Amino acid sequence: MNNASTSIRSPIIRRPARLARRIARAIVAVVGECSDAQRRMTAITTAPDRYIAQPDAAPDTYAEFLFRTSGLLLHEPSARSRARGHGARGHGALR
Repeated sequence: MNNASTSIRSPIIRRPARLARRIARAIVAVVGECSDAQRRMTAITTAPDRYIAQPDAAPDTYAEFLFRTSGLLLHEPSARSRARGHGARGHGALR
């Protein structure tokens, strides 16, 4: 093989590799979105407020307050992280 045939084949070989990377990134993005949605649905469905008679009313006692906050507590991203545009995604926080 000479250099001319190698340079001609090179772009042809790179195109499927680029396509494969794009498809892999898209799959990773979809799986990440599904994971975030599943985490959010789990937090919402297991929240104690969902199972009380008046979830919007303030708790009457400290014990009730502790019960309502006993669910999954997720941290918010730092201000530095939010300033970079990361938002709540990928940090385990609910949106």
